[in-house]
Amino acid sequence: MTGAAPTRVLVTGAGGPAGVAVIRSLVARPDVEVLAADMDGWASGLYLVAAENRRIVPPGRSAVFVDELIRMCRDDRVDVLFSTVDVELPGLAERRDDLRAVGALLAAPSHDTLVTCLDKHALVKRVEGSARVPVTRLLNGEGVGADWRFPVIVKPRSGAGSRGVRLVADRVALEELGVDESLIIQENLPGDEFSVDVLAGLDGEVIAAVPRSRERVDSGVSIAGRTVKRAELSDTAAAVARAIGLTGVANVQLRYSSEGVPALLEVNPRFPGALPLTIASGVDMPSLLLDLVLGRPVPSRVEFEELANVRYLEDVFLPPAEVIVSENAAHTEGPGE
Repeated sequence: MTGAAPTRVLVTGAGGPAGVAVIRSLVARPDVEVLAADMDGWASGLYLVAAENRRIVPPGRSAVFVDELIRMCRDDRVDVLFSTVDVELPGLAERRDDLRAVGALLAAPSHDTLVTCLDKHALVKRVEGSARVPVTRLLNGEGVGADWRFPVIVKPRSGAGSRGVRLVADRVALEELGVDESLIIQENLPGDEFSVDVLAGLDGEVIAAVPRSRERVDSGVSIAGRTVKRAELSDTAAAVARAIGLTGVANVQLRYSSEGVPALLEVNPRFPGALPLTIASGVDMPSLLLDLVLGRPVPSRVEFEELANVRYLEDVFLPPAEVIVSENAAHTEGPGE
């Protein structure tokens, strides 16, 4: 009698730190066979799996990306699809039923949750009343004319990391920006910033909320930090997760207000770049999410320990002939946290 066939999991974004962390988590399971995909043949995570399981995909913003992923899942008999790239997620979530029709379950939040999280103005409106949120207005006449306490933050409604974020010192400088409703004006939160990695079950109940500090950051990715047990951070992140209807994994970024209360900065509805710290602290989110998606039992609550980490460069050596030649540019879609 032979054992059951391994679950086949396709992980996209293999060139990013989140993708690498998800691949490392899942390849450690003997009951899982991992396929790794990226738009760039030099993506390091591709070379953490067997040569026959490496895939090149179009860029996430490409008009053919979702159709290509559905075809790939069908041809490769993929059971579960993990996307670790922001721009891929809404299109995939919108076609969740098409993926299911070819046998692939999407391990990602709902389309509504994704769209809400990727619009910072909509996110604040959704969470308001459930957790502390910064005062937020669109950069229009009404927003510019509001009674602000300067300095304020102006940033894009959508986008990852700190790109386009600026500190505006006074009303004159704010008025000089003109009007542009693709930008928001936001109360400046002066306190320390923390990221909270949250895992919610398919019923929306929060299974784990792991706060961590960002002691050193490089290109938007935390390269040194520590997990911290602060109930107010875990509770606030859990309240945010419930307000947005989270199922699966998200990274909730919080900053303390002048009153010493954790307030929402943004939500990244995907695996974070600093995921290895959360996994090492006792919450293996990729593995837990896989079991959730497959309908397998998982604990109702998973605790973590306080742990610190530093990150270093690691090389993968291989024969040049194994490097996949692709026409796509280097992987640049979506830094982690």
